[in-house]
Amino acid sequence: MITVSNLELIFPDKKIFEDVNIQFTKGNCYGIIGANGAGKSTFLNILSGEKDSTKGYVTIEKGNRMAVLKQDHFEYDEYRVIETVIMGHKRLFEIIQKKEELYAKVPFTDEDGIYLADLEGEFSELDGWTAEVDAEKLLNGLGVSKNLYDKKMSEVLGKDKVKVLLAQALFGNPNILLLDEPTNHLDFHAIKWLENFLLDYDQTVITVSHDRHFLNKVCTHTVDIDYTKVKLYSGNYDFWRESSELAQQLMIESNKKKEEKIKALQAFIARFSANASKSSQATSRKKSLEKINLDEIVPSSRRYPYVGFEIQRLLGKEVLEVNNLSASYKGKKVFKNVSFNITRGEKVAITALNDLARTVLLKVLAGDIKPDSGTIKWGQTVSTAVLPADNTQYFKNNNLNLVDWLRQYSKDPAESYIRGFLGRMLFSGDEPLKQVKVLSGGEKMRCMLSKLMMAQANTLLIDQPTNHLDLEAIQSVTQGLTNFKGSLLIASHDHTLLSSVTNKVIKLLDDGVFVYNGLFDDYLELNL
Repeated sequence: MITVSNLELIFPDKKIFEDVNIQFTKGNCYGIIGANGAGKSTFLNILSGEKDSTKGYVTIEKGNRMAVLKQDHFEYDEYRVIETVIMGHKRLFEIIQKKEELYAKVPFTDEDGIYLADLEGEFSELDGWTAEVDAEKLLNGLGVSKNLYDKKMSEVLGKDKVKVLLAQALFGNPNILLLDEPTNHLDFHAIKWLENFLLDYDQTVITVSHDRHFLNKVCTHTVDIDYTKVKLYSGNYDFWRESSELAQQLMIESNKKKEEKIKALQAFIARFSANASKSSQATSRKKSLEKINLDEIVPSSRRYPYVGFEIQRLLGKEVLEVNNLSASYKGKKVFKNVSFNITRGEKVAITALNDLARTVLLKVLAGDIKPDSGTIKWGQTVSTAVLPADNTQYFKNNNLNLVDWLRQYSKDPAESYIRGFLGRMLFSGDEPLKQVKVLSGGEKMRCMLSKLMMAQANTLLIDQPTNHLDLEAIQSVTQGLTNFKGSLLIASHDHTLLSSVTNKVIKLLDDGVFVYNGLFDDYLELNL
């Protein structure tokens, strides 16, 4: 168990949170949510001891071992992959090193023998004899190739380093597991393995994540950081969101009596509990749903942007025809012999063995990269708009304010027209007059979404639209793309987004493509 008492963090110019009192108990998984900048990762760093609070303290039950998902991908470059995983259990790794030193020692004294015997006993108690096998099981589950196990971390690609560091955090069955964005850069199969691992994990898990599917699948509780307050709720992310929205709706309807509000909320709780207990995404990780108190449910102060894509011209039947397309990036072939068709009404998830292939395909279709060979034929009625994963080029002239920046892409130069699109993305008051050079990554993405809505195109090419966004904006993007009446080609790591929006999957292979006409969740079940 880990207990947070009277915790407070105040910076000279900002109060992050105050008066935090929470207990995290064994057998539960806690998802920490909050707007960008609310202090989610900071709170996790305080729990881990990496950062000090202004006031209060964190108490860990005696004998409990804590493990933290490391974000420094270069910290272990001189160690082998298998060693890096075992280092997740600090004491066990220390014993392994000391044993090796003693066995190599010359001369070897009686005192050394006694010390070695003690180490061997502790080594056995910590399951040292199966350490390498246990580490390999974790790596295999996450999809790390066996030929990497004995390589140095400096020789491993970034996408595999992420998996190795995650395996390190999971190794040795820690009593408390702190995970900051554990699904970042993982493929969907690795995420599914992690979800199943955590569903069966009987210790304490505390995680920060923007992955709604992950939060809904594994979390028994939600910790909401909202305007300096940190509050604990029973239930997963969807339960927190839907119940707080219902509470907000009932609160603003002044003609609603308290009894009616109670009835509505009780009905919602009962419906959620019944559904959760039957679902593979059960909130309580294969256990019965914990009793939820009505008093826990309060309106959220979150603001949701509005994402809606209007179409200037209706699509004809034929949208896109691609034949034998091949392309390279920086002299290296990333895909070849790609052929597929898209017709009206199809919203397509683009998947691949690596993110670069997906990005290059979208750039080729957008005309930003010239293909090596093959043909692209757009339908006569098609108008396209692009949302790239990397939007740096759009903000090179960083002395412009938001209004003038968006005016570059507007058919109507009127400030009121432009402010309308910025307002949908929560830029109000004087905010549209600030310069784009001071924008955060999330604010730049919201500007790009304003630009995309303004285009009124009937076919969208979108690469990683949830990057840098908070959960509220991600929810709005999902709703906007679900309601979009045009065609869509999208690359994303967001499971909920793809399963909600798309009805076709195109997977780029080393040579050619695999096309699946159906829902994204059904595609994942194929385990390709």
